[in-house]
Amino acid sequence: MINPGSTSTKLAYYEGDEERFCETQRYEAQEIAAYGGVAAQEDFRLGEVRRFLEAKGLEARDLDAVVARGGLLKPIPGGTYRVNGAILAELREARRGSHASNLGAPLAARIAEDAGGVPSFIVDPVVVDELMPQARPSGMPEIERISILHALNQKAVARRAAKEIGKDYGEALLVVAHLGGGISVGAHRRGAIVDVNNALDGDGPFSPERAGSLPAGELVKLCFSGRYTHDELRRKMV
Repeated sequence: MINPGSTSTKLAYYEGDEERFCETQRYEAQEIAAYGGVAAQEDFRLGEVRRFLEAKGLEARDLDAVVARGGLLKPIPGGTYRVNGAILAELREARRGSHASNLGAPLAARIAEDAGGVPSFIVDPVVVDELMPQARPSGMPEIERISILHALNQKAVARRAAKEIGKDYGEALLVVAHLGGGISVGAHRRGAIVDVNNALDGDGPFSPERAGSLPAGELVKLCFSGRYTHDELRRKMV
């Protein structure tokens, strides 16, 4: 399992349902910033994954499949998706935005190649969209709320919490908060995340790497102040 985050890569090796090895590789912010963008980190993080396998005495050819966190694709329901050329092209070109999760599918595909062409998958990508209709309107008709969240962790935690209280996830009503470089707070209703803040694009709590919701009037003034370009303001927000 390969789970790239903004300042870390989480790796795990499973035999059946049993986790045999798990490791979190953490990076200094300046180390990541030196690459100048998410896409440029692919080879660096690939080397880290290969070193993990080597350190654990594992060989890629022994793998039956490779699974990763999914990135900024078009909105899709939660679930497991096989990595293909279209997914890789969309993520590497960052057509829908740049984020560390975009590296998941490319890394999985390259380790799968090392393993002799075994299948690779992404699970519950950040663009999982299961919003109920009432959660989509914002206060302006020109702007619709969208679902971008830490779906992989949210779903995993929700299933674990449901199990601990003796319920099936498909029956439970839960609120789940992911606290990391970004923060997402999701309402889970019977197996679907029916409402959540857009954890990437200026909605919800501020966090170590997100400005979060801002006073709209002051943000408009800043946009037209002439002090920043569009890209500079985006970087200040994320």
